Amino acid sequence: MPSIAQILNELKYEMVRQIAEGGMGVVYEAHQHGAGQFRKTVAVKLIREEYSSIPEFQKNFIGEARLVADLIHTNIVQTYHLGQIGGQYFMVMEYVGGQNIEQFLERHRRLGRQVPVDLAAFIVSRVARGLTYAHQKRDRDGNHLNIVHRDIGPKNVLMGYEGDVKLTDFGIAKALNLMYNEEGKVIAGKDEYLSPEQASYAVTDARADLFPLGIVLTELLLGKNIFRNADRATSRKNILTMPIPRFSTLRPDIDERLEAIIQKALQRDRELRYQSAADVLNDLEIYLYSHGYGPTNEKLGTYLRDIFGVRDRQPPVVATSMPRPPDP
Repeated sequence: MPSIAQILNELKYEMVRQIAEGGMGVVYEAHQHGAGQFRKTVAVKLIREEYSSIPEFQKNFIGEARLVADLIHTNIVQTYHLGQIGGQYFMVMEYVGGQNIEQFLERHRRLGRQVPVDLAAFIVSRVARGLTYAHQKRDRDGNHLNIVHRDIGPKNVLMGYEGDVKLTDFGIAKALNLMYNEEGKVIAGKDEYLSPEQASYAVTDARADLFPLGIVLTELLLGKNIFRNADRATSRKNILTMPIPRFSTLRPDIDERLEAIIQKALQRDRELRYQSAADVLNDLEIYLYSHGYGPTNEKLGTYLRDIFGVRDRQPPVVATSMPRPPDP
């Protein structure tokens, strides 16, 4: 029986190397070939064969591909194609040369450095920009899709060496008639990046993505997730009950304006939280640019290349988190 790589090669996808692996799948760097020596670097995401035969995961994988096919935005990783080989599904996605936030934070820890405050706010503002687009997305008939990503976290935010920030992995997203969903029965998302609604098994709306967005912002600023615990249940409990600190006491260069943004994003009562990603984006951009020049893609790209020592060669990164069974 021919291998997946051999079959993909016949489909004009040359498998170059494996670049990520998760419990349920693998991501490869690949070259797509066409006429006239055309070649485009892409990422190919595969569900493992043993999961491809399970209807629940087939439905999630297909749902993700259908959902993101029409999410065309500079701050969201684009999906080009969904295919099937002998019952095993694969997705062809945009290839991003750079790092994800988890790798970015680990690099700062090794260097003993803190992420500059303005760049942390800028990165999260770009994620908020992508979320604004996704949350407002309608289908071709004009129906609001009511998309909720439900997995906002450092692994799912990619930063290219050119300075682009892109949200990826809508594998457990919720959307109208597109995605598998059992809210009230299971918890979707990673324990230390849940909204209080997710942690308490409640039905979510787009505001559920804004609490973990606040967590990512504080993790960029502090170098750690204050809710994380080795015990998953304790992480969820912390999300629900741990006192929210004043972050300016933990890092003095967090000023009152940024503190107010963080505190509003981390309101447990979603009626008191930001009501939309557009509101988060607006406040972050006022914070960044109201007094004049602020960070840009080019500034972030230069900073990223500098801390990773990248000059000419640009190592790749794609989403490292793969579809997985829902948490109990």
